[in-house]
Amino acid sequence: MARSVAVLKLSPRVKNIASFAQNVATSLTNNPHFPTPNPPLATLQADIAALNTAETAVLSRTKGAVEARDAKLAIVRADLENIKTYVQSVAGLATPADADAIIESSGLTIRKVTLHDKPALAAKQGSVTGTVNLAAKAAAKRASYNWQYSTDQKTWTTVPQTLQAKTGISGLTAGTQYYFRVQPVTSAGVQDWSQLVSLIVK
Repeated sequence: MARSVAVLKLSPRVKNIASFAQNVATSLTNNPHFPTPNPPLATLQADIAALNTAETAVLSRTKGAVEARDAKLAIVRADLENIKTYVQSVAGLATPADADAIIESSGLTIRKVTLHDKPALAAKQGSVTGTVNLAAKAAAKRASYNWQYSTDQKTWTTVPQTLQAKTGISGLTAGTQYYFRVQPVTSAGVQDWSQLVSLIVK
C-alpha cells in the first residue's frame, strides 16, 4: 500500500527557485482543487517579484544586496513549504488514484511512500526464558487493552489490563505453544477479541 506525498525539488540556484515558485503559482491559479491556497497567491506572487528584484540587485553588485536577497529567498522558500503542506492536506482527502493528479496539478512533484500495516497483534519471545512480549495495533488515542493467553484455545488466562497497546507475560512453560489475543476497550465500548497469534515459547 503506497501513499502519494507532495515534495519540493528546489534547485540551489535562486533564479531556478523563483521560476519554480512562479510555475507553482501559475498552476494553482483558478485550480478547482485548491480554492484557498496558503499563502494566498497574491502574497506568493509579490514575494516572488521581490525575490527577482533582489536577485537583480545582486547581479548588479549592489552593496548589501546578497543579505537582502537571501532574506527574500527565505520568504519564498517558506511560502513553498506552506503551499506543499496545503497541497498535501487536499490530496490526503482524495482517493489514492486521484491524489497523484491533484498533486501534479499544483506544479509539485510526487513521491510514493509505502505504508506498512501494523498487525492487530504481534507476539515475540521475551529476553528471559518463559516470557513473551505482546504488541497490539493502537485502537484509539485513549484506550485500554485486555489480554489473554491459552494453550488449547478453550481455557483462557487473563493478564492485567493495560493502558498501552503492549504488555509482557512471564511464567510460561518453555517448549509449549501458546495462543494470545487482545481486546481493546475504547470510548465506543468493548471491542471484539483480535485474531489469535501463536508462539512456541522458548
